[in-house]
Amino acid sequence: MFTDARSKNILFVAHCLLNQNSISDGTAAYPGSVKHVMALLLESNIGIVQMPCPELNCLGLDRGNPDGGKSPVLIENTRIRAAMSQEAARAKLKALVGPLVFQISEYRKYGFDIKGIVGINRSPSCGVESTSRNNQEVAGRGLFMEALRCELEENGISLRMAGVKDSEPEELLTTIRNLLAHRD
Repeated sequence: MFTDARSKNILFVAHCLLNQNSISDGTAAYPGSVKHVMALLLESNIGIVQMPCPELNCLGLDRGNPDGGKSPVLIENTRIRAAMSQEAARAKLKALVGPLVFQISEYRKYGFDIKGIVGINRSPSCGVESTSRNNQEVAGRGLFMEALRCELEENGISLRMAGVKDSEPEELLTTIRNLLAHRD
């Protein structure tokens, strides 16, 4: 089954790497996609799964703060983290991770090589190695990545997760290249 031209290699990526229009006001570094990431992924013949933007899905595009672009990033990220910690947002996060775990399970069942999950460090939702809390960047996972990790663990699935920052393009590309080189 699945013996056609597909590579059977998959990478799950944070929504904003493919769509900068989804991120909080004042933080977009690119007009659309992060082009150098897109170029690397397209050259690699990898299947790209764009994860949902948890903040857009839970809080809306303005994240509940029409003046968000005027706030320093870490202060706004801390405010967003607090909003994402509310019961209603946490329920939406759980609902968002279920379909991702299903997709991962399906790909694995049919022998696809899932290279990993790419998150966005410093993000209150999608951080992998760092997140925002108490108006500073701290070690730890964002709320969405933590919910995803827990759901994967509950389903007996272990995947590599790596965080990147679009403000560090060389490190970003190195991190993604390392994931792409990994064999499941």
